[in-house]
Amino acid sequence: MAWEEWEQLKAQAVEKRATGMQLNQLADPGGGGAGNEQGDLRVNQSDLAAVGDAAYRLHGGLDHYGDHARIASMAAAGGLKSEGFEVGEGLDHVAERWVDQVQSLLDACAHISNHLDYTKGAHAKDEVYIGGTISSISQLDKGFDDRVGH
Repeated sequence: MAWEEWEQLKAQAVEKRATGMQLNQLADPGGGGAGNEQGDLRVNQSDLAAVGDAAYRLHGGLDHYGDHARIASMAAAGGLKSEGFEVGEGLDHVAERWVDQVQSLLDACAHISNHLDYTKGAHAKDEVYIGGTISSISQLDKGFDDRVGH
């Protein structure tokens, strides 16, 4: 790239910044959002169960393998420090941060899994309630039909 071309590109960038704004997104096509009562997001119980199950499995694997990485890193850091290598201190610092980050991920996975389990149970109770209510209404309708002679 020639120096003149670089200067020209810089000038164009400054001009764009001064004359307007460019958004890094496409225009809203009109699906979903406040104006659309129906929306386009659909989810079913099997989708939720799959996400919850994946979060549970991820939690188990991360807990197991994350602990192996922590133990190995701390052992290596201790060995390096005992041999007088300064890099051992750095590795020990990284291992400590690793523990914090893994714990954050474990908490997030547990939260997702537990929330979806709770949601599944709550919706099941709602379904029972709604089914009972509708059943009661149909019994009332049947009673009215019987009185009228239908």
